[in-house]
Parts: sequence; C-alpha cells; structure tokens
Amino acid sequence: MDIVDVIIIALYILLTLGVGIWVSKKASQGLDHYFLGGKSIKWYYLGLSNGSGMFDVSGTAWMVGILFLYGAKSFMFMWMWPIWNQIFVMIFLAAWIRRSNIMTGSEWILTRFGDDKAGRASHLIVAVFAVVASIGFIAYFFEGVGKFMTVILPWDVSLVLNESVLLTSDQSYALIIILLTTIYTIKGGMFSVVATEVLQYGIMVLAGILIAIYAFVTVTDVQIYNVISPEWSNIMFGSELEGSWSGKYEAFNSLIDTQGYKMFGAFIGMSLFKGFFASIAGPTPGYDMQRILSTRTVKEAAYMSGFTNIILFIPRYLLIGGVVVLALVYCAPDMIANGGANLSELEVILPKVINNHIPVGIKGLLLAGLLAAFMSTFSAFVNSSPAYIVNDIYKKYYNATASSKHYIKASHIASFAVVTLGVIMGFFADSINSITLWITSALYGGYVAANFLKWIWWRFNGWGYFWGMTSGLFIATLQFLLDQNKANFTEGTWLFELAQIPAIYMFPIIFVVSLLGSFLGTLLTPATNMQTLKSFYKNVKPWGFWGPVFKALKSEDETFEKNTSFLSDMLNCVVGIVWQSSMILLPIYFMIRDYPKMWMAFIVFIITTVILKFTWLDKVKQYKD
Repeated sequence: MDIVDVIIIALYILLTLGVGIWVSKKASQGLDHYFLGGKSIKWYYLGLSNGSGMFDVSGTAWMVGILFLYGAKSFMFMWMWPIWNQIFVMIFLAAWIRRSNIMTGSEWILTRFGDDKAGRASHLIVAVFAVVASIGFIAYFFEGVGKFMTVILPWDVSLVLNESVLLTSDQSYALIIILLTTIYTIKGGMFSVVATEVLQYGIMVLAGILIAIYAFVTVTDVQIYNVISPEWSNIMFGSELEGSWSGKYEAFNSLIDTQGYKMFGAFIGMSLFKGFFASIAGPTPGYDMQRILSTRTVKEAAYMSGFTNIILFIPRYLLIGGVVVLALVYCAPDMIANGGANLSELEVILPKVINNHIPVGIKGLLLAGLLAAFMSTFSAFVNSSPAYIVNDIYKKYYNATASSKHYIKASHIASFAVVTLGVIMGFFADSINSITLWITSALYGGYVAANFLKWIWWRFNGWGYFWGMTSGLFIATLQFLLDQNKANFTEGTWLFELAQIPAIYMFPIIFVVSLLGSFLGTLLTPATNMQTLKSFYKNVKPWGFWGPVFKALKSEDETFEKNTSFLSDMLNCVVGIVWQSSMILLPIYFMIRDYPKMWMAFIVFIITTVILKFTWLDKVKQYKD
C-alpha cells in the first residue's frame, strides 16, 4: 500500500477516536444519556447514524459477491434480512414504538404484558435475545473485517508460538480494529456513537462517489458487455435459477448450486413469507430500535426512519456497483483462468478489487470508508446490547438503587463481555455466508412469531411471548449447531440430511414451532391484566384484533376511536418496498450503463416518492406527541 493511503487511513482512525472521546463527557449524566443521548439528538443526525450503522463492511463484501454472481436479481437477496423492515418501521412501527417513551426494547415489552411474573418472563427473554443477536452480529463483523484487512494490508501479523499458529493474520487485524472501536464506543455511549457515525457516513458517501466515478471513467461499455449477458441485468425470474453466464464464463453458473439459491422461485417465496411476518414483528431489540427510542418525538421517529432509507441505498449501491464493474472486467478473467471461482473467492472480491485496481489516494479514502462502515455498525451493536444487560437485567433484578455512575461502569463491563463473546464465536464461524444465513434465517425465525402476535392479538400474553421466543431460539440454535457440524455426520443419516437443508428453508419450521409455543403458552395461562392492555392500546394504538380492549375503552370514553389504518398502511408498505427497490436498482443500472432500465428505475423512484409524500408524509405531519 502506498504511503499516501496509509496516511489517509491513519488520519481517519485518529479523527474518529478523537471525535468519539471528545463528545464522551456528555454520556456521564446517567443511563438515559448513555444509551439514548438524553433523547436530545436531532432526528436527521440519528437517521445518518442509523444509515451508517447499516452500511457494514461484511454485508458490503457479501453484496458485492452476490451482485457479481447473480446480476441485478441479487437485490432480492436483501429480502432475507428483510430490508423492508425499514419500510414497515417508517410507515407505522416507528410511531408505535416511540409512544412507549422507554429506554430499551425489552423494557417496552413490560408496557404490553405488565410487570407481573408473566411480563417479567417475556421481558427477560427479549433481553436475552438482544444480547445473543448482538453476539452473533459481532461474530459476523469479526469474520468479515478480518478477511477484508488481510487481503488489503501486506503485513503478516499472525501470532505464532513454538510453530503453532495462535492467531492468523485476519484474526489479529480483526482484534485490532475491534479494540479501537470498542474504546470510544464504551467511553461515550450514544453521543460518541452518533457523532462518529455521522462523520463515518460522510466518508463512506465520498468513497462511494469516488469509486463510482473511477469505474465509470476507466471502464467502457464494451468491456462490461464482453463479460455479462443481457440476462445479468434482467430482474425477471422463473422457478429455477440457471445463471446468466455464458461462453468462457459459464463456470460461474456452477457456483449457484453451492449456495442454496438454485430453486429461486421457492427462495423468493420463502423470503416474501418470512419478510412480511418479520417486518410486522418490528425491529429486533438492537441499535435500530435504540435510534427510534432516542428521537425527541413520535413525529421525529417516523421522519428518522424514512430518512434512513433515503440516505442508505443509493450511495451504498454506487460503491457496490462500482466495485462490481471493476471486478467483472479485471477479476472475472483471472478467476476463470485459475479454474473457476469458489465461495471464498466471492467473499474477497471487494478487497481484491481495492488492492489491485484502485489508484493511490482513492484507495486510501475507499479503505477509510469501508473501515468506517465496519466501525459504525460494530459500535451501534456494542452500544445497544449492554442497555439490555444493565437496564433490563442487572438494574431491574439485582441492584435497583445504585448511582448513575455505578450503572455506567456496569455498562462498560457488559460491553467488554459482549464483544469478547462475539469474538470467540467469530473464531468458530467458517464464513461470512454461514453467519449471514444463521442470523437472517434461523435466529430471526425464532423472533418473528411472538413479536408479530404481540401487536395484533389482545389475548396474547407474557407466557405466550416467553415460550414462543424460547422455543424459536432453541430450534434456531439447534439449526446453527447442525449446520456448523455437518461435515462430522455420516452420509445417509437423518442428521446428515437435516444439516444439508439451507437455512432459509428452515424458517417455516422455526416459525411453526415458535407459533405453537406462543399459542400454547397463551391459551394455557390467564390473560394479561385488562388495565395493562387498556393502557398499552390507548397509548400505542395498533391495529389488529383488540375487540374486548377497545370495547372497555369505548365504555369509558365515547370519543375513543380504533386504528383503522391497516389497509392504507399495507398499501403504503407495498409502495415503499417498490420505492426502496428502485433506489437499489438505479445505481446498479447506472454503473453497468443500462440506461433504459436506469431511467425506468428513476421514474419508478419519482412516482413512488410522490405517492408516499401524500399517503405517508402528510399523515406524519399531523402526529401529536
């Protein structure tokens, strides 16, 4: 790496640490300031922070690989997360969540199920889920940033003792970056996280624009279309995905069979099925929910969630599209010449392009931008998960009368513990893809059923929530252990066959088991106290099956009206999903010079934006806090 690039990266790291530590003094006033910034941070800063947190380097490396291999259809792979959770949050969930006026997602659960034994069981299980999910994501970051840094940096920093490798280079690099990020995150809480993420967002956008310009100027249309076929840019699909590669690049089609997406119609159907329920279930108890709870008003919570969608996708996919264009022209021939690609090669396309095909200066800025992407997402999780350990477990059940200073110190310890466990898990993960599938398909599968029911069914109670979440998490963890150990099973046994099922197709099994736990736990135990239900329903005003609660409130106040916005909210969500998809496809088509489809995506973006202005934004302006 040229000295200019090294200086740019070093300046970025020093600037980030400096900003993070400089604003950290604001976090010492109490847990509310430490975890939520005292609910004083402006919504657009929180939106930039939220978007920055979603711009992670492991996810970017994964998206580069799938866009390279699958073409424009790959935007639908994002539905596994599912990314339109952000649309549902923007349309109605942000307002529902923010009206609770509490600190964490599990504390919010108490407003739904009460503070009795059943409510506390549901409260505890969601706190456990938040911590487990954060540990999983930290492992995901550990795996991704290590591979990324090893390909980019020329130095061998492995740790060897008596000819035994204790730490590989990618593990050592990951530990260094994680340690630097943990320092300012733990010291400054939400204030440091938001301040540094706004700075990091600016660097990421600059990096995306520069790489897009460089790819656009240095690669010609002819070079691109010598590699890809018209099918590569086509988003239409059938039941099976045959692949769009032809000629000497046909070997890439064989990779599709190895990733579990060959049955593309079934995969999309599963993603839509999962996505709908996961999106109504709402954001998981992590950094996204913390940003919603940190906003100053209900109206600003909705603004922040909508703003996150606008500022995230176009710059991110400019960067991804630029890298993929360079990879198509410069890396694809070499990969074929070496005997065809494999999954591990897909995961390192991003660092290989940066290392070999980006000029001095731009390389430094791009590396700083991707490092910023990692640090911002990592810091968001490190800030959110200790809130559940300290506020929802330690303070509530063990030490309710300590000083603010004591709780902040406990938060520091909890942060180090979560990071340590995440790193340990990262040592045992075999690839970014395996962790991605576990988080998106298995772990979230255990979350969906109970959190979907909590909004829409008045009879659903704390024990139903507890057993729904517990059964889902148990099956999800079992699935992960099977997947990680599938090489150890004897071929032909039922364990071997079960371990071969792709994680996305395990979602219905996890969902049904979790749903069964939810119904049995609910119907075999008493209903939640009516006063708790009335307070929740009057405050949050969700739509769904709330007949008895509505009647009780109506008898007390004849002016009380139920929420009848289900149909309009769902129509807005459909428009929002198309709007979000257009923001992904627009930069992709721009980078591959498919101008007819680019203009089509742009027109769709304008039309859906105008529709949402009248059907969503004007409605949000009328919110009363």
